[in-house]
Amino acid sequence: MTKETAATAADMRAFAIKSLKKKREFVNSAVAYVIVNLGLIGVWYFTNPNGHFWPAWVLLGGGIGLAFQYVDAYVRPMAKPFTEDDIDAEVSRLKGLK
Repeated sequence: MTKETAATAADMRAFAIKSLKKKREFVNSAVAYVIVNLGLIGVWYFTNPNGHFWPAWVLLGGGIGLAFQYVDAYVRPMAKPFTEDDIDAEVSRLKGLK
């Protein structure tokens, strides 16, 4: 194994660990979101079920944050580490702009 290959393998391992941590953090956040919001809905239901459904604001705010965390953990196409080919392509593109 060459020095460059070892560095690349170590980089990919570090990236994989970071990605797994993000996925675990998302799941933990989603569970907390559900538990907290069920509690708030329970408070609303037992105190004023015919009044304004104020937990909707908490659901909306927390849901937006949870959506961003989901995108960061599962969707982001730019989340992969840069390869030498990516860097060379960007350098070539920038040279063409001058």
